[in-house]
This record gives sequence, structure tokens and C-alpha cells, in this order.
Amino acid sequence: MKELLEIVIKGLVDAPEQVEINEIPEDKETVYEIKVAETDMGKVIGKQGRIAKSIRTVMKAIASKDKKRIVIKFVE
Repeated sequence: MKELLEIVIKGLVDAPEQVEINEIPEDKETVYEIKVAETDMGKVIGKQGRIAKSIRTVMKAIASKDKKRIVIKFVE
């Protein structure tokens, strides 16, 4: 799951070497904290959060197939 998220995020940004994804397993869900370069944050979030919402939708669909819950957070 983390690898797929990393591929998607690195495909969107100009500085893929600065992409950091922290996987934090919690009780009933897994939290993914995504850090990108400050200049790439707008590219990952998109206008009115559309790209971020799309990323969350795709990842949640994949996770639900495995009967898992995930939360994706974009951290500055």
C-alpha cells in the first residue's frame, strides 16, 4: 500500500527525492503522513483539494478491498 502511494505522489511532484511517507499503524486503521517539498505541496493538494481527495479515494478503495481502513494526511 505504501509503495503504491509513493509511486503516485512521486509522479506528481518536481522533487521526488524529498517525498517522505510515514506509515503509522493504529488500532483499527493505518495513518499515512505525506511530506513533500514546500514548493510541491500545491501540486499534491490541487485546486480546492481535488487531487488530494482523488488520492484518498483511490487509496481507500484499494484498502477496502483488503478490508482495511486508512487515513492520508498531508504534513508540511
